[in-house]
Amino acid sequence: MLLARVQVIACLVIVVVVAGHGSQQSPPSRQWPPGVQRVPLESPALSPAEAIKTFYMPPGYRLELVASEPLIQDPIVFDWDLDGRLWAVEMPGYMSDIAASGERDPIGRVVVLEDVNDDGRMDKRTVFADGLVLARALKVLDRGVLVGEPPNAWLMRDTNGDLRADTKELVTNQYGRLEVDPENNANGFYWALDNRMYTAGQSDIYLRLKNGAFEVQKTLRRGQWSLTQDDAGRIYRNTNESALHVDFVPTPYFARNPNLLRTRGSYDRLTDDMNEVNTVWPVRPNPGTNRAYQTGIDRADGSLAKFTAVCAPLVYRGHRLPSELYGNVFVAEPAANLVSRIVLNDDGTTLRARKAYDRGEFLASTDERFRPVYLSNAPDGTLYIVDMYRGIIEHRISITEYLRDQILQRKLEQPTGFGRIYRVVHDTTERDTTRPLSEASATQLVQTLSHPNGWWRDTAQRLLVERGEKAVVPMLGKLAQRAEDPRTRLHALWTLDGIDAIEPATVTKALDDPSRDVRASAVRLAERWLGEADHPIHAAVLKRLDDPDWTVRQQLAASLGTMPPGPRERAVVSLLERHADDPITMDAALSGLRGSEAAVLEKLMQARGGQTPQREAAITMLAATIVQSSEDAAIQNLFVWVADESRSRWGRSALLRGAEVALLGAAMPGTTATPRGGTAGPTTALPCPTCPGGRAGPGGAYAFPRPKADAASAGGRGGGPRLQLNREPAALSRLAARRDELGSRATSVLGRVTWPGKAGEAAPTPLTAEERRRFDAGHEVYENICQPCHQRDGRGGDELAPTLVESALTLAPAEIPVRILLNGKEGAFGLMPPIGSALSDEQIASVLTYIRREWGQVGTSVDPATVKAVRAMTADRTRPWTDDELMVLIDALQ
Repeated sequence: MLLARVQVIACLVIVVVVAGHGSQQSPPSRQWPPGVQRVPLESPALSPAEAIKTFYMPPGYRLELVASEPLIQDPIVFDWDLDGRLWAVEMPGYMSDIAASGERDPIGRVVVLEDVNDDGRMDKRTVFADGLVLARALKVLDRGVLVGEPPNAWLMRDTNGDLRADTKELVTNQYGRLEVDPENNANGFYWALDNRMYTAGQSDIYLRLKNGAFEVQKTLRRGQWSLTQDDAGRIYRNTNESALHVDFVPTPYFARNPNLLRTRGSYDRLTDDMNEVNTVWPVRPNPGTNRAYQTGIDRADGSLAKFTAVCAPLVYRGHRLPSELYGNVFVAEPAANLVSRIVLNDDGTTLRARKAYDRGEFLASTDERFRPVYLSNAPDGTLYIVDMYRGIIEHRISITEYLRDQILQRKLEQPTGFGRIYRVVHDTTERDTTRPLSEASATQLVQTLSHPNGWWRDTAQRLLVERGEKAVVPMLGKLAQRAEDPRTRLHALWTLDGIDAIEPATVTKALDDPSRDVRASAVRLAERWLGEADHPIHAAVLKRLDDPDWTVRQQLAASLGTMPPGPRERAVVSLLERHADDPITMDAALSGLRGSEAAVLEKLMQARGGQTPQREAAITMLAATIVQSSEDAAIQNLFVWVADESRSRWGRSALLRGAEVALLGAAMPGTTATPRGGTAGPTTALPCPTCPGGRAGPGGAYAFPRPKADAASAGGRGGGPRLQLNREPAALSRLAARRDELGSRATSVLGRVTWPGKAGEAAPTPLTAEERRRFDAGHEVYENICQPCHQRDGRGGDELAPTLVESALTLAPAEIPVRILLNGKEGAFGLMPPIGSALSDEQIASVLTYIRREWGQVGTSVDPATVKAVRAMTADRTRPWTDDELMVLIDALQ
């Protein structure tokens, strides 16, 4: 096999050399939008010269080949250094065959590509680091190269100038986990405007370089593969079927309060009214996608209808493509062999997204092996695309029987070891080939903060911060206040912050900047002093309570949480009285109120004036957060307020609605029926889910078991819709006895509340010491394996996963949930993958014990012997269970 691969690559090298550079561009003029082209059923590997002829782009645009095999092989991500060299991570261990053989072999690499003769093509390769296991991220820094090799993040250094790593220093061992599947593991070290290095995938940390050392700080897991930022520093990610999500408020704020019921403003989904953003227009049929066996996934012409593997968002911020592209977001869809362009607009209340073209994509290929997996702004002002180039892109654990058959029948499994990197250019493009940053002085770096190319501005800021260039503080101060371009003012402010040289006067002035993005950043920068009692900057920040722009208000809501107790609560009350009808403002404010929600709630209840939408929404969400906290005293007091007839009826109703939100799943204020992403879905009624074309129809079973995994430690806590109090909430019980609307609602809430001695309710059997140990171990497994879908509170989410709380299947006899974990389940939310081979009997028993006793649930514990018996009993089963099958089994077991 190795000899065959070498022969194939050698032949392709000859083809490239013979073809010459002239043929290394995509055809410049074709009908566009092109429609679906006729292609052969089989998809053989094409040489770079042949592959580049398969691309369709809008008029004026074309691709240029920058690098291909053997210079680059299995690339997944890259970064640039100051000399214009391209540093890439190669992942040959990913799906080298359909069985994922040798996946964890130490064969991953970081390579450096150079354009020695400056002709726009890479022609020299140096292996910087090898022997890596599924490495998947890198960032070229001034002090070394960050390399992500879950669960480790390393700082590697070349100490003698030969472009090979000589030293390796562990930055953190909390960068994802080795056993997480490669499609979802931690990735990214994106140095953002705020000097934090953000991540995506199964990562709940971000990094910050301070005083020469890396700080590892907690955040929430967001997105799947890659991330990007706009000029204002907003972070964008995406996942599978949903093309674009944005952090209107930085996600780490929401990690402050574990009692939040939602985190609007973090990873908010962007789309249009008809969800056309998530529609795709390939130029070839797409039978080789994982769920193409289902009715409605592909159109009648065989092309994919909706995103299924969208990834690698990129806000284009370069200066050598037409200006209409600046600020647009490009996303990759390797399953449909295309790159899509999305236009963002501010409608005065939020950002809106729309596809740039009607029935067309920015870039699409008829070559099924074209697999775009990463996009990058480049120093030369253009846009670069990483093509992993292979037949298999889906990981083994998710491959259905249908896709397995497609891969084998159409010979998509081999060859591997290819890879291409392309440059997007336009007829008007004149590439910027200057590279002064490698020897730039601190003064020149400050001047570069005004460069029209975002890559240059970002890099200049990073270098100034990394080097702690205090000598240029006066220059930065002038730029922060006087630069004509607000982008330059932003970079200057955040550079000053990054080197700890920013002054209150500079921030105070920025709080009145004509640019809303500068004002929003100034609010955040003011947090340095907001925690100090009576600091003069308080007044300047609080002036922004009446800021006309939604971005500033939402940032203010998050930043007020850094104020000291007393001023914080008063400021939040003022904010909520004005803007609590905005759910992002509401949730951002709640994120900073952990432990003081009751104080804010009481102030709102005592405030003069009648009912307003803002006040009602704030009271409801504050009450819901208090109930979510499970703090007995605060909740008992809340129920006293609900029953207090001296208070306004609308206020009592809003308080009670908060309990309904937390315990009964009532709609939260500001919740609207927004279109959801996802597959096209069946467009015709099907007789049953297991019929041909149904989700559980022929071809829908998983073809392979999951790789083996170990339990992992993780933080976090649970909360949930069943509330355990220390004593009866007497006030709520009295209200429930009344025969009116509030009494009826109180009765429903009491149905979710339990306390010692509650009539008609048996006390749960206490866990033994061994069962308690198993419960704690199960919490760790849940955090690592189950939480991404079922969420921290066990309630899942729309089109994500069903709730585990008060679920008949969760609390059924133990043999039922054991079967689900061993073999998977098909239901309204689609396919839950089997994880039986990924976990031991002890681990399955532990996680089920946790699930059945967390969130106020009183199910029995599960022991490993039960798991072992069910595993043996179901060893021959290859299909996921259906709800109907499981309900029959429940009846038989009870």
